[in-house]
Amino acid sequence: MERPELPLPQLHAFVVLAEELHFGHAAARLGIAQPPLSQQIRRLEEKVGHALFHRAPGAVTLTPAGRQLLPVARRTLTDLADGLAAARAVGSGRTGRLRIGFAASLALTLLPGLLRTFRQRFPDVELDIHEMTTAPQIAALHDKTIDMGLLREPPDGETELGFKTVLTEPFVAVLPSTHPLAAERTVSVGQLADSPFVLLPRAVGPQLHDRITGLCTAAGFTPRVAQHAVEWQTVCALVEAGLGVSLAPASIRRIRLKGVAFRGIEPRTARTRVAVAWRENDPNPLVANLLATIGHDPPYGS
Repeated sequence: MERPELPLPQLHAFVVLAEELHFGHAAARLGIAQPPLSQQIRRLEEKVGHALFHRAPGAVTLTPAGRQLLPVARRTLTDLADGLAAARAVGSGRTGRLRIGFAASLALTLLPGLLRTFRQRFPDVELDIHEMTTAPQIAALHDKTIDMGLLREPPDGETELGFKTVLTEPFVAVLPSTHPLAAERTVSVGQLADSPFVLLPRAVGPQLHDRITGLCTAAGFTPRVAQHAVEWQTVCALVEAGLGVSLAPASIRRIRLKGVAFRGIEPRTARTRVAVAWRENDPNPLVANLLATIGHDPPYGS
C-alpha cells in the first residue's frame, strides 16, 4: 500500500491546534494567520479522508480520527527533532566513535593528557583506543580499522596519510644498574659499543629502529643485538635481567625497575619525533576535532 505524504507543517499545525483547541490561539502560537492554519488542517484532513476536528461556534474538539492521529503525529515530530539533533551532533563531531592507535610508550607522556582534554571538550564522543606499534598503526590507517594514530618516527613517502609532529624527546641509555656506565651521569653512544643490545624488531617500527642503529653507526659501531622485544616495558625487563643495554626515548624513564639505570646520552641533540597520523581527506569530523585539540594546546609531554 502506498503511504501518503504528510507534510511536516501540516502535522505541526495539527498538533498545536489539538493542544490549543482554539484556531486563534493556535495561529498565534504558530506565528501565522488563521486562514493559512485552516488551510493546513483542511489539507491534512483531505489526506486522512476524515475530519480531525469538530468545529462549532466557540468550541473545537478532536474527532475519533483526530484522537487516533495525535500521538502518532507527536511521536513523528519528536523523532524527527531527535534525529536532526543527532545528525547535527555527528556532523559536527560532538558525538560518534573515534578509533585511535597509540604507541605504548606514549601512555607514559602524551596520551593521558590529550585524551583528558579531548573528553572535556567532546564528552559524548566514544573513544576506542588500541595499543600498537608504528608499522601496525600505518597498516590499520590504510585498512581503515583505526581513524588516527599516535606514533613514533612516521615513515617518509606516505601520500595517503597526513602527519603532524606533536612533540620530540631525547634518547637515553638504558643500562643494568650493575653496568659500569651506570655510575656515569651521561654516556656517549660510543661507550656502548662493546655491550650487547636489546632492541625493538625493525618490522614493528622501522624508522625508530633505524634512528637508534643510526646513532650507533654515527658513533663508529654496529650494535650487536642479543635480544628483540616488541614493548619498551619488556626491553627494560630484559635489560634488568642483564641481557644487554638499549637506547630508548626519554619517556621510558617512567618505567620504574630497580635494576635499571637511565642515563642521558651524547650527542644530546639526538631526538625522536612523536606524530599524530590520519588519512588525508578523511571527512570524519572527529578527526578534525582531535587535530584541533592537539593544535590548540601546547605539547602534552616533552
